[in-house]
Amino acid sequence: MKPRNNIESKKRLRKLLQKLAPKVGAKFVIEPEWGIAAQMIYKNGVIRSIIGYLLDLNNTASTAISTDKDHAKFFMKKWGYPVAEGKTVFENSWAAEMHSNRKINYAISYAKSLGYPVIDKPNSKSQGWGVSLVWNKSELVFALKEIFKEDRVAIIEKYLPGRDYRVVVLDGEIISAHERLALSVVGDGKNSIFNLLKQKQNSPSFIRRGIDIDFKDHRMFLKLKRNKLSMKSILKKGEKFYLLDNANLSPGGEAVDAINQIHKEFSKIAINLTRDMGLRFCGVDIMVTKGDISKDPRNPKECEYYIIETNASPGLVGHYAKTRR
Repeated sequence: MKPRNNIESKKRLRKLLQKLAPKVGAKFVIEPEWGIAAQMIYKNGVIRSIIGYLLDLNNTASTAISTDKDHAKFFMKKWGYPVAEGKTVFENSWAAEMHSNRKINYAISYAKSLGYPVIDKPNSKSQGWGVSLVWNKSELVFALKEIFKEDRVAIIEKYLPGRDYRVVVLDGEIISAHERLALSVVGDGKNSIFNLLKQKQNSPSFIRRGIDIDFKDHRMFLKLKRNKLSMKSILKKGEKFYLLDNANLSPGGEAVDAINQIHKEFSKIAINLTRDMGLRFCGVDIMVTKGDISKDPRNPKECEYYIIETNASPGLVGHYAKTRR
């Protein structure tokens, strides 16, 4: 799919590649018409591809493990990184093939043991697709059925809220860090939530990023209903409402640059985890449940955190930050 704003996309990609070139010792050839496809050519002749801000730097097996959230969590825990408590559950036919009883009824029992609300997400999807915060049995069952239309495996996790950060690592260096905020609107006392979302959809920043809000996303309607609101509701002036519980950028979340705030120990965690997962290029998603990313994670009195997941193909559009010098 071509970017909604082609000229801006070209500028952003070229700026990004200019920053990355000296770090990887390569030159870049960019397809000129659309400006979204490129090749990275190393001095030894190895060629890697780039498309839509995704860089082909990691080997296939390490990428596959990182993409499988359950496998990745096993290795992260094995290496001593904190992760949220959780278990996988399976779509019926896959459960039969796996000779497992971890079907929807198992998920219901497990969620109850964790205590609602819980996080429910697909095992292999990206960009926040299907990630839900569910508050009861009926919401859980509905969310799982939606996931099982696209993925055979889902994960139920303990809900541990905090501040959501993504730190992007390339060859042992931090190239960007930002806090992620979920899709939201701010009331003006006049417009409905629906109209506020339409205004956001048509804003320059969303057009530049190529964001298309899914106005049929069931997660938004569930959250509105929980808060006794609807798309027709009018928020008070200055009142902020988050329509999604996951802070991914693809469905409309926002990024706040944190490259100059990240504590050196969090930088080490992201760099070491990228290495331990066998990756060169990785987006490390960190939930800070006490304090923020500027605090020392070694000091539990001021900071607590866990790793949400790793992403071997982190999209850089919309949140490229200046590289530290």
